[in-house]
Amino acid sequence: MDNPAQPAILRHMKNDLIIVGGGLNGPAMALAAAQAGFTVTVIDSLPVPVHKNPDFDGRSYALALTSMRLLRGIGIWPDIATNAQPMLEIKVTDGRAGEGPSPWMMHFDHAEIEEGPMGYLVEDRHLRRAFLDAMAADDRITHLAGQTVVGQAVTAGGVQVTLASGDVLSASLLIGSDGRKSGTAERAGIKRTGWDYGQTAVVCAVAHDKPHGGIAHQFFMPAGPLAILPLTENRSSIVWSEKSARAQDLIGMDDTDFLEALKPAFGSFLGNIRLTGARFSYPLNLTLANSLIADRVALVGDAAHGIHPIAGQGLNAGLRDVAALADVLTTARSRGEDIGSAQTLQRYQEWRRFDTATLALATDTFNRLFSNDNPLVRAARDIGMGLVNSAPRLRRGFMRQAAGLNGDLPRLMQG
Repeated sequence: MDNPAQPAILRHMKNDLIIVGGGLNGPAMALAAAQAGFTVTVIDSLPVPVHKNPDFDGRSYALALTSMRLLRGIGIWPDIATNAQPMLEIKVTDGRAGEGPSPWMMHFDHAEIEEGPMGYLVEDRHLRRAFLDAMAADDRITHLAGQTVVGQAVTAGGVQVTLASGDVLSASLLIGSDGRKSGTAERAGIKRTGWDYGQTAVVCAVAHDKPHGGIAHQFFMPAGPLAILPLTENRSSIVWSEKSARAQDLIGMDDTDFLEALKPAFGSFLGNIRLTGARFSYPLNLTLANSLIADRVALVGDAAHGIHPIAGQGLNAGLRDVAALADVLTTARSRGEDIGSAQTLQRYQEWRRFDTATLALATDTFNRLFSNDNPLVRAARDIGMGLVNSAPRLRRGFMRQAAGLNGDLPRLMQG
């Protein structure tokens, strides 16, 4: 990025794809596309040293089994595997902080499906470093770090992107992977539908005295769910959804007071707990792009669908977008079709639209059903969980859904 000749080169750069967004879905899309033979430019607003910060900041992700397959397919899983904690069981319970869980619960054990662990917990820092290293090693990918987009325009047979530096890039297709407030979608005229939940997620990690056994816990409390997700060693990731005012109080506490507030909800089943890494928060809302495509534009990840973290499926849904779009583009090129044409992009939209809308509806319904303290609703949902837990076929169906094994799987997510 310090090469003074680069601006002149950028001004005339033409790739197959331009990807806006350097988080997780953007690099995954770049690697999947490059592996298929496309040339790609990734425009990333953050500098590389920020992404490569080795310090643990408390963030981690629950990767479904099929997401692991994608990461293996694009070549980065070997760099992640030693830092990935298999998710062997999931326990879903209802209750109130300080009172312990309800006796009614759903218990999913990976031994009931043939494919292996339902997923893996991986820290954000390990994922980002693996993506950056893989992009740097692939000469079909140009990574423009510390750059922002200020304009985009459709041209004859392509699309142009203007950077804040004044440089202009062109490609056959522009992919927006730039989050819930996607500038790519806004510039393309794509409207959004959604609402605020009045909740905020407090995210951190804790170390504990007892081993977690690879078990993930989802504890539904009246204000919102608490997820306790197993990390490597005796550590767990915490995603605590609370009313926004209460969440801001929690973030403002010192570590000692925060742990005292967390302990009644967390319980004592893992022994003493202590914070490791930072705490941060983000407001919870639902935001869906009214279309996944526009003229020469496709959206993936949160740019297409920002959902509640209640099922931990946000990143997994984005990676499924990536795998599906890579399939569609590869097939189009093999047929001699324009990869940015309306016909090509419509296939992507038809593949992903129903799945993303269904997932958004499911997470929204679950959050509304479980984030309240109505006695009748509590009784109904507890009985429902008990019925699911006692029905092997239903239980297996939920496990396969959590592992990402249902539906029409893109090639990168198949075995």
